Amino acid sequence: MTAHPPDEHPTPHTRRPAGGVLGAAVERREGSLKVGGSARYAGEYQLPGRAHAWPVPAEVARGRVTGVDTSAALALPGVFDVLTPGDAPRLAEPEDGTLAVLQSPDVPHRGWCVALAVAETPEAARAAARAVHVSYAVAPHDAELRPGHPDIYEPEVANAGFPGRVEFGDPEAALARAETRVDVVYRVPPLHNHPMEPHTSTAQWDGDRLTVYTSSQGGTTVREVLAHMFRMPEERVRVVTEHVGGGFGSKGTPRPDVVLAALAARRTGRPVTLAYPRRYLPTTVGHRAPTEQRLRLGAHADGRLAAVLHEATTHSSRVREFVEQAAVPSRVMYATPALLSVHRAVRLDIPGPSWMRAPGEAPGMYALESALDELADALGMDPVELRVRNDPDREPGSGKPFSSRHLVECLHEGARRFGWADRDPRPRSRAEGPLLIGTGVAAATYPASSVPATAAAHALPDGTFTVRINATDIGTGARTVLTQIAADALGAPLDRVRTEIGHSDLPSAWLAGGSTGTASWGWAVHKACTELASRLAGHPGPLPADGLETRADTAGEADADSPYARHAFGAQFAEVAVDTVTGETRVRRLLGVFAAGRILNARTARSQFTGGMIMGLGMALTEGSTLDPLFGDFTEADLASYHVPAHADVPDVEAHWIDEDDPHLNPMGSKGIGEIGIVGTAAAIGNAVHHATGIRFRELPLTPDRILTGLLSEG
Repeated sequence: MTAHPPDEHPTPHTRRPAGGVLGAAVERREGSLKVGGSARYAGEYQLPGRAHAWPVPAEVARGRVTGVDTSAALALPGVFDVLTPGDAPRLAEPEDGTLAVLQSPDVPHRGWCVALAVAETPEAARAAARAVHVSYAVAPHDAELRPGHPDIYEPEVANAGFPGRVEFGDPEAALARAETRVDVVYRVPPLHNHPMEPHTSTAQWDGDRLTVYTSSQGGTTVREVLAHMFRMPEERVRVVTEHVGGGFGSKGTPRPDVVLAALAARRTGRPVTLAYPRRYLPTTVGHRAPTEQRLRLGAHADGRLAAVLHEATTHSSRVREFVEQAAVPSRVMYATPALLSVHRAVRLDIPGPSWMRAPGEAPGMYALESALDELADALGMDPVELRVRNDPDREPGSGKPFSSRHLVECLHEGARRFGWADRDPRPRSRAEGPLLIGTGVAAATYPASSVPATAAAHALPDGTFTVRINATDIGTGARTVLTQIAADALGAPLDRVRTEIGHSDLPSAWLAGGSTGTASWGWAVHKACTELASRLAGHPGPLPADGLETRADTAGEADADSPYARHAFGAQFAEVAVDTVTGETRVRRLLGVFAAGRILNARTARSQFTGGMIMGLGMALTEGSTLDPLFGDFTEADLASYHVPAHADVPDVEAHWIDEDDPHLNPMGSKGIGEIGIVGTAAAIGNAVHHATGIRFRELPLTPDRILTGLLSEG
């Protein structure tokens, strides 16, 4: 007989080379379910006896409910109940005040839920909600962020735990000594998340046990919050977040829909679905707070920065403090001996701001990168070269060395791919009939971080594996990438690995937010699978009938202090055409080059990068909201008036990346990529518009009326 090599006829769990599975352009595992319509979202669980709820929003900007007349609503066919502040079940006080719905007659802002109609169908619930009559005692309100507001304060901490102020090197004096200076103010309006799937929850009680199917970026957090508010052990709460139709930050923590659905289900004894109407979302689920940012930059004649002063002013709510950390990017980006980075805020009687994709960095980098472009003009220097010349070897704000920083490589590679060397730097130097053509560049950054998570890996006798973790896939491809990480660690083919996510009875994990999802979940999955592979290698004979399982917890590792400043970086380039007749701006080309650690899936990564850039295009050209100070409400409340980019608005978008090896992040060497794509896009487009027109527009969005007004005033 011929002797076979040991691995030619392997046992089911013989470890094989994974075949370069990490980085491969693997298709989404749930793609066919979504295309075929069998992926169930939070409002699609057809539970027996299910009812539907519809909220009644407050019609005053501030005050107190003095009466709720539900008689007309309850007389309508198919209506089961109407919950009011006077009779809704009492809950424990939440840490997030926006969840204390129907617990008090007080109305902190317009749109606050003051009653909830429950009926047999969504249409009946909507009719009942409209039939509810609420009377109020109206109180004076203040909903205007204005210069010199007497209540502006400087918070000790901005969002995400960043210090409100960082200062060193006597920036005012250093600025005064600089040979070249710019002093400019940039404004970003309120922006709204508007995911395709609105905030939706289905709740069902079974005795003292609660199950909710909810559109959330983190089921573990939802479980903790509901258990606290309903005064019950966490093990009696089950949260399912199997498929989520987008969130962009607005579903990062529980929103009123899940609390209201659970309240209504408890009251009626029925499963209840609440899909928040889109027109109510701006006042209910958070928004990107508006910012007014003053940038003062000073430079020496050779272009090296002498001082950076970045002052960001924004609004917050009286319900919950949230200070957009827009001045933080100036602590990361460029070498300077003198820095002031400070936040100021004022609490108003408004719906609370919250997370929106790349909070802080998106508006902050727009202002910083636009001001840097103005400095390049003042110096007569190429804007790419100015950024390269001021690239630091340590993070300016902390003094820590970077774990990796390849911004210069991104700038150079982007310039090469974009054809930047052929650019005539003179503004308004290129025209095609009535169209003025311009190009612009901006840099991008976003923190690379991770948080603890737990995961389980199970080997079965048939040679397959199951990985379990309560991660949430919000459309980013988390299922697919986690499977790739597991297969790589196990040395197994992808088709032998199954990944379970989106259920709170799985090992707990943090939410999908802050570009930490894959870095955190993947670490736990990698650890569990590596330990399982080691056990399998030493296991004699066949596996037991129930297989082998390992569990991993990255607490103490993923959250350990690091001596390094860890960030992803990128460079974005844009070409625009500005119509001098209509004022319309069309982006012809967008190109981004990113340094974001090891790319784990080329297909889903490119999707995230290009999706971020398209969202940045909307921020630059179409998206903007107005908070009416008289009514305390947003006037652009739906997608008919709040304009997100459509297919016709999206040009040729290219996303590329630098192969980056960073050993200081996690076992995979990956950085988060969900947010960095949006960060530099608006500034690149704005800088391109300036190059096209010779006019510097400093307020977003760059709508035709603003552009045309500027062109006419120059003409």
